[in-house]
Amino acid sequence: MTAQTGPRALADESRCPCLSGNTYGACCGRFHSGEAVAPTAEALMRSRFSAFAVGDASYLLATWHPSTRPKNLDVDADLTWYRLDVLGRWNGGPLDSEGTVEFRAFCKGPTGRADQHEVSRFVRENRQWYYVDAVE
Repeated sequence: MTAQTGPRALADESRCPCLSGNTYGACCGRFHSGEAVAPTAEALMRSRFSAFAVGDASYLLATWHPSTRPKNLDVDADLTWYRLDVLGRWNGGPLDSEGTVEFRAFCKGPTGRADQHEVSRFVRENRQWYYVDAVE
């Protein structure tokens, strides 16, 4: 496996990897560039999926809550993240301080296809949403 050292370029007019129906520039790209912050827990979760898709480990670390964030993160360049299904969301709105999002993410790599099902917890501090961890 090869570690991705920086994000792969994705044109602003490309379809956003999170499958919101918007372009990358109008959706997750503006969060990745720092132009805006995700207004909801679901928007942050979608932008984190897109960060995996483009290999943006810096964004993933920056949006990971300091209490659970690893020191380093290598994004596997051999994986192609191609589909995200949001299965449910609880709280996590613009005025909430906590939220939970359930999703299934799909990828393909050298050994075939795989998917990841997770229920993720998020917190909002100082108007910024952070990924905390997966609910057991």
